[in-house]
Amino acid sequence: MKFEISNKPLAVFSYSSLTDIVLLLVIFFLLTSQFVIHTGVKVKLPGSRTNDQAEPTQLVVTITSENAVYIGSEQIGIDQLALKINESLQINDQNNLVIRADKTVQIDIVIKVIDAAKSVGIGKFTIETEKEQ
Repeated sequence: MKFEISNKPLAVFSYSSLTDIVLLLVIFFLLTSQFVIHTGVKVKLPGSRTNDQAEPTQLVVTITSENAVYIGSEQIGIDQLALKINESLQINDQNNLVIRADKTVQIDIVIKVIDAAKSVGIGKFTIETEKEQ
């Protein structure tokens, strides 16, 4: 049996294998990337060289540069903070409060937030920072 050998270059390029590879790369990058979306109040967080990831929580208190206090996206007064935190604790049984304070906020307001949270039984506090470069 004699086979015919041809040394002609292929004139047609098949894109099906290239398409499969690109699709697999897109799926890989979508699955391995993290989408972090911070909803709510925008603040300029202080920097830290050794910041760690906080545990996911629903109890986030944000303090803006104008000393406005928010739970989630709802603005409240500092005197109503303990009541709102207690309501959130009844819905979500968590013992961690994340404090997102602008870097220009005075420390006494942060201490008032911590005191209000301690008065309703929260024992763990995390101050959110940004990674310094």
